[in-house]
Amino acid sequence: MTLDLYSVTVVAALVVNTSGVLFIVETIIRRDEGAGRIWSIAFLAAMLTTIAYVLWSQMPGVQWPIAVGNAAFVAGTGGVWLGIRVFNGRRMAAASVIVGLAVVAAAVAVFVDPRTDDWAGAMWMFVALIAFAGLGAAECLRGALLQSRTAWVLALVLGFQALYYLARTGAFLISGPESAIFTDYFGTVNTAFLTVVLTIVAVVVASVLRASRAPVRGFARAADAADDDLGILSLDAFEHATAAVCGRAAPRGELVGLIAVRIEDLEQISTAFGSDVALSVTEVWREGVRAHVPSDAIVGEDGPTGLLVSLVTESPATARRSAAAIYRGLFDDLGRVGGGVLPVLGVGMALTDTVGYRVGDLTTTARAAARRAAASVETSVLVSDGL
Repeated sequence: MTLDLYSVTVVAALVVNTSGVLFIVETIIRRDEGAGRIWSIAFLAAMLTTIAYVLWSQMPGVQWPIAVGNAAFVAGTGGVWLGIRVFNGRRMAAASVIVGLAVVAAAVAVFVDPRTDDWAGAMWMFVALIAFAGLGAAECLRGALLQSRTAWVLALVLGFQALYYLARTGAFLISGPESAIFTDYFGTVNTAFLTVVLTIVAVVVASVLRASRAPVRGFARAADAADDDLGILSLDAFEHATAAVCGRAAPRGELVGLIAVRIEDLEQISTAFGSDVALSVTEVWREGVRAHVPSDAIVGEDGPTGLLVSLVTESPATARRSAAAIYRGLFDDLGRVGGGVLPVLGVGMALTDTVGYRVGDLTTTARAAARRAAASVETSVLVSDGL
């Protein structure tokens, strides 16, 4: 059976747009935050991609639909990567700039490419897709997503996309887009069918991942009302306050410690014991961290299951005792929660004598130490040796 280009692009557009609309509507209904919103933007870009390519199939020799389609394709894949980074609680500024520049370059490349046919600018698009799909697959296998088997499926999808476009790029460079090898194995028709399959899988996986975060967001919102009384700052406010402390401490050579405190299994507690118990754990944990830190310490948010603490300390040994006091106090407090539920706690610390006075480096190092501590059977408090 031979399929014409227009029919295939219309079918792909129908599937991608239907999937995208469903995901976006669900995002609006859920009033989703973070990763869900960014993934919705990625699906909007994917929808624009299919519409642009349908127009291209009916407008031979016109380049602007190709430019729009290529740029939107890069934006869609880049948006998936950005959403995964948000899910893992990673910084967005530099990554967002990279995606934005890649999208602009994908559009401009169509008009500056020496090729003037339908494949103008294709190489830049291929390279960007390989990079963002590969980065997305790697990000699925670290941080919070590493614990989710659903995320492994998304890693496989993105990894397959990266490998496919790597092979497509090789065939494009070696044989050319008019060759039988490229047309038979990597042509537009085959790629459209692949896009349909990957889109369906991506929508299902993203929906499952987002649903798994819904209880955690609910617990965090419920605890937010007490934040003013507890003195827990937003992440931005915490970073600014800690940066000011580090700025004063650095010329004097004073030691600053940054402690990350994480609960790793709040979702599992909600599933096994109910949302009421999970909410109680969240409230006790947040109140406990603030209660067991020194009175002059700064406490800030670090996502729905993490808190950060910064403090000026006399020595590494004193800093370790402060971190250990937080863990012991939380262990006792959580032991009194109804049902006797003890969550998996991880406490990690970074010190300026080994990491330096940059708040971003301290935060990243402390988070990594907290995750390792939570996964360790030997210790639940870990002081990092450096970056």
